Amino acid sequence: MAEKKQVEDFIKKIAPMAQAKAAGRVIWTLPSVCIAQCCCESAYGTSPKMMRANAVLGIKVGKSRVHFGTAWKDRAYSTKTKECYDGKTYVNITDMFRAYDSIADAIEDYYDMLASCSRYSAARNQTDPRKCITEIRNGGYATSPTYVNTIMNIVSRYNLTQFDGVVTKKDGSTDMPSVHNPYKEPEKNVGQGTTGQDAKWVQWCLWRFGLLEENGIDGIIGSKSLSAIKTAQARLGLAQDGIVGKNTRKAFSTVTVQPSASCYEHQAM
Repeated sequence: MAEKKQVEDFIKKIAPMAQAKAAGRVIWTLPSVCIAQCCCESAYGTSPKMMRANAVLGIKVGKSRVHFGTAWKDRAYSTKTKECYDGKTYVNITDMFRAYDSIADAIEDYYDMLASCSRYSAARNQTDPRKCITEIRNGGYATSPTYVNTIMNIVSRYNLTQFDGVVTKKDGSTDMPSVHNPYKEPEKNVGQGTTGQDAKWVQWCLWRFGLLEENGIDGIIGSKSLSAIKTAQARLGLAQDGIVGKNTRKAFSTVTVQPSASCYEHQAM
């Protein structure tokens, strides 16, 4: 059982990362829910095995080893866990869980997973924490019948909704950027080294997808933009060549939210 100071220190550590990784996304999940899940999954950072792996959200590797973005580098560890498949009886299993280079990477992978997997679609851009975690649980993230109440108790006890302002305004409306790309769509291929308005059109799309910071719209396709292009292409089922050609431009111009992927791997409790 974590002590009061451990809990406070853990939340102080996690909250800024949860906010930073949520900010600027078109498809987002409430930081309050993310923070509460980190608290629950890692026992407020007191689970030695999970903390060694920076696995604060207990996400399983899954049979297909799906990459939702670029945060997970294929590291994994094996551990025992409990599942409640019938809503009544818990069973002990051993499974493989994702390990990360940093806690920030774990949080980024969590947001990428919820934004990419269609089974979590009802949780996206949900301003009500209870509805958000209910849909995450219904999507298969956890099997415990008490999971929603457990997470909401943490949200309430530690006033975690105070961290949600990066994605929701006080009046309940969302901080969503304009859906209109202010830059002209390129007529030629855009890739590493491209500069000017063509580059900005691509970067604006990547920003809308939550793959690039707003200050990354600098009109130069460098290494960060190139990596983001390949991630977007992967989620859209396109060749990951880093070249924004005709097919990629068409996909970018028709997708006004973060690209989805078909991923149905069960996630950990």
